[in-house]
Amino acid sequence: MVRGAGRHFQAGADLSFLRRLGTAPAEENLDFSRRTMAAIDGLRHFQHPTIAVVHGGCFGGGVGIAAACDIVIAAEDAVFAINEVRWGITAAPIIPLLADRLGSGVLGRLALTGERFAAAEARRIGLVHEVCPASGLDAAAARIVDELLMAAPEAAAMTKALVAEVAEIPDTPGFRERIANEAAARRRLPEAAEGLASFAEKRRPKWYPAAG
Repeated sequence: MVRGAGRHFQAGADLSFLRRLGTAPAEENLDFSRRTMAAIDGLRHFQHPTIAVVHGGCFGGGVGIAAACDIVIAAEDAVFAINEVRWGITAAPIIPLLADRLGSGVLGRLALTGERFAAAEARRIGLVHEVCPASGLDAAAARIVDELLMAAPEAAAMTKALVAEVAEIPDTPGFRERIANEAAARRRLPEAAEGLASFAEKRRPKWYPAAG
């Protein structure tokens, strides 16, 4: 679960730090961009499901962090902006991810204007999955975590990997055959046997955490 520790989810980049990078050696400047992209990719391709819980402001790279998560919950008074252009820079490290999540048309407007938009709009355009009162964020997150805990860990990890892969790979006969083989092989695993048995027996699966 990814969330902000203070008033905001992500208030935006440290402008004094960005100014220093602008005068830093070229390799140091480039290294920061590479590490930013690696952090986003690491979150996006993390094996387990991830949830972004957004409150307050979610600006600049924070929008990329949220978009890199599998599930995004936002407080109804949260505010978003892809506002790098207003500082004379670009959101280049997160543009590919945001284009995939929002589409180039929506992203083009928001990244070009840098305008702020509300949680309801973030949900409408597909950045956010659920909006709730700020006081209900913890309860909403707990409910989703409980749903995720019902998912078989290995099956969930493979599903997440396939969702990411299908967005990047053309729908070729070879890819379709690999998908068919994955589905068939998965049904033969012990995890599938336990999942089907727990459903038939109306009980929680054995991978669900036991009460402490």
